Amino acid sequence: MVDADQTFVIVGGGLAGAKAAETLRSEGFTGRVILIGDERDHPYERPPLSKGYLTGKEERDSVFVHEAAWYARAEVELHLGQPVTAVDREARTVRLGDGTTIRYDRLLLATGSEPRRLDVPGTGLAGVHHLRRLAHADRLRHVLASLGRDNGHLVIAGGGWIGLEVAAAARGYGAEVTVVESEPTPLHQVLGPELGQLFADLHTEHGVRFVFGARLAEIVGQDGMVLAVRTDDGEEHPAHAVLAAIGAAPRTALAEAAGLALVDRAHGGGVAVDASLRTSDPDIFAAGDVAAAHHPLLNTRLRVEHWANALNGGPAAARAMLGRQVSYDRVPYFFSDQYDLGMEYSGWAPPGSYDQVVLRGDVGKRQFIAFWLKDRKVLAGMNVNVWDVTDPIQKLIRAQSPVDPDALADPSVPLESLVD
Repeated sequence: MVDADQTFVIVGGGLAGAKAAETLRSEGFTGRVILIGDERDHPYERPPLSKGYLTGKEERDSVFVHEAAWYARAEVELHLGQPVTAVDREARTVRLGDGTTIRYDRLLLATGSEPRRLDVPGTGLAGVHHLRRLAHADRLRHVLASLGRDNGHLVIAGGGWIGLEVAAAARGYGAEVTVVESEPTPLHQVLGPELGQLFADLHTEHGVRFVFGARLAEIVGQDGMVLAVRTDDGEEHPAHAVLAAIGAAPRTALAEAAGLALVDRAHGGGVAVDASLRTSDPDIFAAGDVAAAHHPLLNTRLRVEHWANALNGGPAAARAMLGRQVSYDRVPYFFSDQYDLGMEYSGWAPPGSYDQVVLRGDVGKRQFIAFWLKDRKVLAGMNVNVWDVTDPIQKLIRAQSPVDPDALADPSVPLESLVD
């Protein structure tokens, strides 16, 4: 066990950092645990920001990882609303925005990611929004309700998961919604054209308008307010608010300034870590959105921005900080809820990595499982309105053994029977 007089510092007040702190205590660490977050809110989970909290179905307090009193009980020292401005590896200190320095024996970077910004005229208008932080969701929830009351128009730049979930939430409030997406379908790079079209159809049925093959070129306003957007195909679309949902970038500035090894953006970006989530400095670890980890199962370096990676990666990094043997090989997992469609996705199947998509169930009724295969081996699976199948899907991915596609497509064949 690590000596009780040691200090472990966690930079990042999100789910990964909070779960790392929890794990340090539950695993018996008795030294100082200091958690530093640049937001004033206690650590919270991000999925509700585009799902239950944004739609008004969940209260604000439901997003927090722990109740506020837990940190004092667990003797986790909080520094909230305080950014870390520098890491001094030689002195083993972090410097806060107010000039305070804190010494560490081991350091965890869980700095997360930040929304990519639109690079077009008009982004400084009051009606242009991003969605990454709780404060963003607080504002956007109010905006969507106002748009719904006034028959207002929301334009969303980007047809990824965040863009589509916000579109569903906005329609729930009664707002008019237009999604501008440069690809031929939403989620094109994640799901491919066939399943991307399924989500296009879902949203179209609920009144969302899509503009495919175009990008925002300008946000038009007057007196500081949004009036319309122009796309690069020359069209103009009415808008009273705009959401930029064009992806996120890992927050690597601290790591870069400290001289830690990074992964270039062309390969996903992030702080390079090994399978134990250790960086190029043996006393510094990284977890969550910012970590680009060598994945033992998939045999590639992977940076995963989803909730489950923060939930499981924070504890894995904490155990590695304690000197435990860690090989972080969780199958990537995420979920989404849009209208009456719920889905879960497990695995990793980027464009060009698979040669076959197998469907099991009724796609027309939106009750099915999709599998992405390469050489008859399952790379990923997505269950849509079909539940309690994540475990067998992940076992198929882990097995890395050839599967009969016909049996995989047959709902009468139990998935469990296809795992060697």
